[in-house]
Amino acid sequence: MSRFKGKIATDIRDSQPDWTPFLAPKARKGAPNVLMLVWDDVGYATMDVFGGPVETPNMRRIADRGVKFSNFHTTALCSPTRSSLLTGRNATSNGMATIAEFSSGFPGISTRIPFENGFISEVLAREGYNTYCVGKWHLTPGEETNMAAFKGRWPLGRGFERFYGFLGGESNSWYPDLVYDNHPIDAPSSPEDGYHLSKDLSDRAIEFISDAHQVDPEKPFFLYLAPQAGHAPHQAPKDWIDKYKGCFDDGYEAIRERILERQIEMGLLPEGTELSPINPHGEPGRTSPDGKPWPMLDTVRPWDSLSTDEKKLFSRMAEVFAGYISYADHELGRVLDFLEDSGQLENTLIVTVSDNGASGEGGPNGSFNEWRFFNGIADSTEETLPHIDELGSPESYNHYNTGWAWAFDTPFPYWKRWAGYEGGVADMCLISWPEKIEPQSTPRSQYIHAVDVVPTIYELLGIEPPEQINGYLQSPVEGESFADAISDAEAPGKETQFYTMLGQRSIYHQGWLASAVHPPLSSWGNFDQDEWELFDLENDRSQSKDLAEENAEKLEELKSLWFYYAGIYNGLPLDDRSAIEQVLAERPSGSPDRDQYTYYPNTADVPEQAAARVSGRSYTISAGIEAAEDTEGVIFAHGGVSGGHSLYLKDGTLTYTFNWVGTHLQNVVSDRTMEPGKHLVVAEFTAAGPNDDPKMPGAKGTLDLYIDDQKVGSEEIVTQPGYFCVVGDGLCVGRDSASPVTPEYRSPFRFTGQIEKVVVDVSGARYPSHEGDVRAWFSVD
Repeated sequence: MSRFKGKIATDIRDSQPDWTPFLAPKARKGAPNVLMLVWDDVGYATMDVFGGPVETPNMRRIADRGVKFSNFHTTALCSPTRSSLLTGRNATSNGMATIAEFSSGFPGISTRIPFENGFISEVLAREGYNTYCVGKWHLTPGEETNMAAFKGRWPLGRGFERFYGFLGGESNSWYPDLVYDNHPIDAPSSPEDGYHLSKDLSDRAIEFISDAHQVDPEKPFFLYLAPQAGHAPHQAPKDWIDKYKGCFDDGYEAIRERILERQIEMGLLPEGTELSPINPHGEPGRTSPDGKPWPMLDTVRPWDSLSTDEKKLFSRMAEVFAGYISYADHELGRVLDFLEDSGQLENTLIVTVSDNGASGEGGPNGSFNEWRFFNGIADSTEETLPHIDELGSPESYNHYNTGWAWAFDTPFPYWKRWAGYEGGVADMCLISWPEKIEPQSTPRSQYIHAVDVVPTIYELLGIEPPEQINGYLQSPVEGESFADAISDAEAPGKETQFYTMLGQRSIYHQGWLASAVHPPLSSWGNFDQDEWELFDLENDRSQSKDLAEENAEKLEELKSLWFYYAGIYNGLPLDDRSAIEQVLAERPSGSPDRDQYTYYPNTADVPEQAAARVSGRSYTISAGIEAAEDTEGVIFAHGGVSGGHSLYLKDGTLTYTFNWVGTHLQNVVSDRTMEPGKHLVVAEFTAAGPNDDPKMPGAKGTLDLYIDDQKVGSEEIVTQPGYFCVVGDGLCVGRDSASPVTPEYRSPFRFTGQIEKVVVDVSGARYPSHEGDVRAWFSVD
């Protein structure tokens, strides 16, 4: 901050003002806008702009006016990559070795990005930019996404002036869990009224830019625009899905051959590049050195082994995904149209990437409900086939199978989460700045990484990041600018890049990649027993030839280098625990642990990581209500189409529904209608131990339903083993926000009577006297 250089006298008439120290920062004249467009789970070979089958005319539009980078890399997972994209530091230096919800109490896995690692938004705000974040954030620990939490790690706490989107790793595109600045809001309309998140995000991006541009047309903006697409759930309007009818009927193996041909023709990959084989390590049947099984989740079923119905189902899954991406591209095109129509596109630097490879979280059979994966429950085609016509609709929470993840990562092995293989870390990258960057027809082949994007932007803008931000002495930016490579095809790429992810280890150095064979989330442990592979990526991008035996000395050099950088970048400890183990792991709660939780109507949703945890235990939900003869609506709800439970009144009848992982609706219905007046309604679950059916894991027990002191219903039910959905469909009173727990009503199905409060008791103690509880609740009239 500059010092005051005016003159101060007793009388202002004799004084000379100096405004310089008091004015807000002002960008240099002609400073460009910056648009960072970050796709989600879009594999290297998904879009036509990188040889894929999905039409994305607006991504082609960016590429045609700029430069493609064919050797761009990420961390293999969303939160880690995004932390690097926004800070220029490695993911583990950011404490973000995993997704934000899977925090552990270690420097590299805390999921709390140090304030010493400044965001580009914080830097550009001090350079006179408006800063906007629209879409997916996923950089706040799950336990800090509630209204009582510290908000220094929300977008507005990290340099963004405005935010509209969702804090977690994914959202239902029909029923999103939206946050506007620092408070949750309901979606502006419903899917029945034509709502979809892709359109909403583009509308808001245009609004944010317009709000400031009409006031100060010369002021530049930084917009971090991160669509939900193509992360699960894959959801899109049916007419967009049907555009791809029949396009994937040949199967994923056949489509990979055609994709690779186009990639070579486009100059993205060199002649002679081979396709990686299906199940490249022999899985299924492969085991760890001490006999632990290879995770079935990370296997591909050969197309020829599928039944006719399975081929039909899997083809439809790909059609849904393709329509989802094309629709999102269409909506993003409206942002480009607006910039062009308002005269801003020419001087806008656009960086377009995906955050990791295509997602394999649907497993070998795909899924109608992705949250089965996070509950450790395998999918079967028999369970999904009856829902084939619902895929992509508001009733779904679907994800395609690993065969398509493999295809959309052509020609590479594996997919998202696999940090030792190009299928997990190789992604598209497009750079455009019409006013300054000449379009290049030949893709750039330099090895670059997400950590290099921020220093590249700083160099292009002529900005030196400050030594301090908000009083925090800044750590060195760890990425390397690749600005020279934009105009010079012969400029060098980076020499070394460190990787670690969910038990995976690899390191790139001077064209070589050393990778440990250790499936992510496998719970294999015993890392000292890992087999290592060695690949010459300069001549073998698809990792088809393991050169470890003939280059043992080089491999040992790279293994030592991995441990060296692990020490520098907080790369240890390694964590390969399974998804359900990660979900259930001990970590700080978003809400203090207690036996009773009290919730009120007309309040914000409580995210699951801050809500009363009912999985695997007995619990009681008690609500004091007042109802008239025609009163109806939801009294209490938590979760949605992917799993949850709801206590509601409809047609005068009290009902409790437990939706087990979006698969089994278990209803407990009152045997009598409710009389008008004040009542205490109670749903009491008494757990009896783990369920005996391995296909339906969770706690079995009895759910008793009470109106005042009268038991009015009782059924045996099974609760699910893990979370309902940590990234939306939170706990609420007086309505069912976002997607409905049950199709028996349409959200929000607001309660039309009065609710005093709802108490969730998880002490495990049964109420000795319901009559006494009723008297206690209504002792004051």
